[in-house]
Amino acid sequence: MTEARYDVLGIGNAIVDILARAEEDFLVEQQLSKGSMRLVDMTESKRLYAAMGPAIEASGGSAGNTVAGVASLGGKTAFVGKVADDELGAIYGHDMRSIGATFDVAPLVGGAPTARCMIFVTPDGERTMNTYLGACHALTPDDIDPVLFADTKITYFEGFLWDAPTARDAFFKAADIAHSAGRQVSLTLSDAFCVDRFRGDFLRLLRDGTIDILFANEVELKSFYETSSFNTALKALREDCRIATVTVGAEGSYVVTPDGIEHVPATVVEDVVDTTGAGDLYASGFLYAVAKGLDLRTAAALGSLAAGEVINHMGPRPATSLIDLARQSGYAL
Repeated sequence: MTEARYDVLGIGNAIVDILARAEEDFLVEQQLSKGSMRLVDMTESKRLYAAMGPAIEASGGSAGNTVAGVASLGGKTAFVGKVADDELGAIYGHDMRSIGATFDVAPLVGGAPTARCMIFVTPDGERTMNTYLGACHALTPDDIDPVLFADTKITYFEGFLWDAPTARDAFFKAADIAHSAGRQVSLTLSDAFCVDRFRGDFLRLLRDGTIDILFANEVELKSFYETSSFNTALKALREDCRIATVTVGAEGSYVVTPDGIEHVPATVVEDVVDTTGAGDLYASGFLYAVAKGLDLRTAAALGSLAAGEVINHMGPRPATSLIDLARQSGYAL
């Protein structure tokens, strides 16, 4: 196997996040389920935008955030996702390239606008997401460059891709290319509601070996195995996975392999401002470490460090250099 040019390639929905602070009462008034992600149409997206308070715009999307984190750690990255040929699409493309990521997917012309997500952040830092996918639905297998995927150590997919049928086809093409080149494929379950929609597909991908590394949080994992017992879900995951990691908020994460289950403490964060991007940045640290040949416990600890940075401020991507932060914390990167 030849040396790969890229450490991590993310494939997912290219979304511009629009974030605003909101009180609990606002969520009740708007009939929003706190901490959830739901898909909305353009009409609902505009209605929520009109109802929200002062907001900030930031390029986001689960896989895009993870790529940004890997780049901040010094990794070589690429991103595949679909934007439209519009103002938000230009902003998204600029933001990806400005961090050093390769992003060469042709924008959609004459179709739906670039995706956007209305995110309401409550005083406890929890985020409630309302996503209009727009141009994301136009991602197809034609957007998959075989050379790019064969030249990447780990391809990272987000579960949200399953909401667009042509994006699923792109996933399978990309995964086949990666495995044929001897590379690894990873998937994040993304959201408990996403798991509810596509549980059967995700289980098959894990059990048939399509997925080498799985990312989940506690809520997603219990939904995945349809149990209220976290321990039961962990044991079931151990039977199914090659490598998996499950985050449990302030309690840290669990690294799961057929050989066992290991708990890794979280990085202590005194002031949680906004949890948007926490899971995405955890994946950044974990994937970067695996791509560099570090052990899984170190990977989980580095993931927690990256997640701790992003929840310390508004927005889904690092506000400081993660490689500098890691080195200050004793990592020899």
